[in-house]
Amino acid sequence: MARWEPNARLRLVQAAIDLFGEQGYDSTTVAQIAERAGLTKTTFFRHFPDKREVLFAGQEEHGRLLAEGAAAAPGTATPLETVAAALDALAASFTPEQRAFGPRLMQVIGSHSELRERAAFKSLNLATTLATALHDRGVPDPTASLAAHLGAQAFSAAFARWIAPANDRTLPDLTHQSLNELREATAALT
Repeated sequence: MARWEPNARLRLVQAAIDLFGEQGYDSTTVAQIAERAGLTKTTFFRHFPDKREVLFAGQEEHGRLLAEGAAAAPGTATPLETVAAALDALAASFTPEQRAFGPRLMQVIGSHSELRERAAFKSLNLATTLATALHDRGVPDPTASLAAHLGAQAFSAAFARWIAPANDRTLPDLTHQSLNELREATAALT
């Protein structure tokens, strides 16, 4: 594969997932990832600070999409309706390629404690972004924080369902389903 071909970032992600699956996270080097992607180590570091972050590509973009989606919700939207609008904006950005490598990504993350910790941190960052967007709309705590954490949990559950081989539903549909399930579960607590 020529170095000048487009989609270097995606190629690096796919190469990393392949190598982590084949030889393990700890045994894989940045140089191997770059070589598998047909790129240089320098190009890798232009896109990612380290090999761990290659698995969490796009976090800044995800936060931006959530914030924009929440800001675009109607002024009359409830906190959970605002979260749903934010999740719609995020879910719409996911590609068929992400779905295809999703199961391998989750397997690699699940097999390494450092990666599980980073995934939990990413989820917390998404919840924080949602809470900030809700605060910006005048939603007080603890309502904003609870709605934001429900949103992050709903997205995580929806993503896991979306990448399942037997799934034929869209990520936005699954996100709404997961958010509704969590809404019902919290209502049952009262």
